[in-house]
Amino acid sequence: MTKPLPKDWILGISAYVPGKSAADDGRPLIKLSANENPLGTGEAARAAFLAATADMATYPDPSAAKLREAIGAHHGLDPERIIYGTGSDELLHLAASAYAGPGDEVLYVRYGFSVYDIAARRVGATPVVAPDRDYATDVDALLASVTDRTKVVFLANPNNPTGTMTPRAEIARLHAGLRPDILFVLDQAYAEYLEAGEDDGGLELAKTASNVLVTRTFSKIYGLAAERIGWGYGSAEVIDILHRIRAPFNVTTAGQAAAIAAIADTAWVDKSRAHNRQWREWLAGEIAALSNHGLRAVPSRTNFLLILFEGALSAEAAMKGLWDEGYATRWLPGQGLPNGLRITIGTEEQTRAVAARLRAMAEAA
Repeated sequence: MTKPLPKDWILGISAYVPGKSAADDGRPLIKLSANENPLGTGEAARAAFLAATADMATYPDPSAAKLREAIGAHHGLDPERIIYGTGSDELLHLAASAYAGPGDEVLYVRYGFSVYDIAARRVGATPVVAPDRDYATDVDALLASVTDRTKVVFLANPNNPTGTMTPRAEIARLHAGLRPDILFVLDQAYAEYLEAGEDDGGLELAKTASNVLVTRTFSKIYGLAAERIGWGYGSAEVIDILHRIRAPFNVTTAGQAAAIAAIADTAWVDKSRAHNRQWREWLAGEIAALSNHGLRAVPSRTNFLLILFEGALSAEAAMKGLWDEGYATRWLPGQGLPNGLRITIGTEEQTRAVAARLRAMAEAA
């Protein structure tokens, strides 16, 4: 042996592909490919972040105590059962690392978040993909895919990249059908975009269930994607295990300060949600008007639409045509969606421009 060799299962990983911000020729594009808040960051969070950068020589609070207290107070949760991470992605990896390994299976639905496959393979577990139901979660298919080797079930709700929502009763039914030794990870990265009454009950479920971990992020509606701040809530036993393997000092001082201010700035969250609702529904209507050209938007409860191209205009051609207009969107052949473009809901001007370009291309195809 002449060189270090990685574990066999590492070679099976396809690296995460972030949303594009430039065309293939290097031209910078307006980024509607990563589901960031088009309104940016609230002033309260921005001010708190800048104030906290006065001290950059000392390590951040390793327990993130004030952040956990703020999250707990906002959601009515025990701060001792809250964990924090470098985005919710770190927590997803921790869950797989702690509860799965070679010989085990990690289960998720087709068209689920691409990190689930990576998290499973990273620890040598086998990813298992359950069939979907018209791009949405099929609880019966998930339960039918459980085997004696299943250790972790990942479910994004609302789902990325499809935008679909699994209702509370179905989440409860899924959990009830899982063995108690299976960790059910409910990834709620887009939960803040839901309207009143749409909550899937995950946090309430995690208060009493010993095998539920709910993850959330400050990267989306809170506009703090650059700081990579996520959090999770589960039983005391699960949180203790995850703390044992998380990276120390994994949330910066300024990031903690910004997140505390952001969660208190409910006016900014309400404004962002209202903007998203208005322009998501407007864009969905524009796409519906192009159904005779083979365009279809999957019903979404997130800050993006998955648009399916089932006519003469292909998703790849639409992506490149939007490049010409100056916009980056997310084409998803690597996730089994060569006919789909995921488009973040942008500003009014951006959303109108995208709709106009799609209409022109569809009519010309």
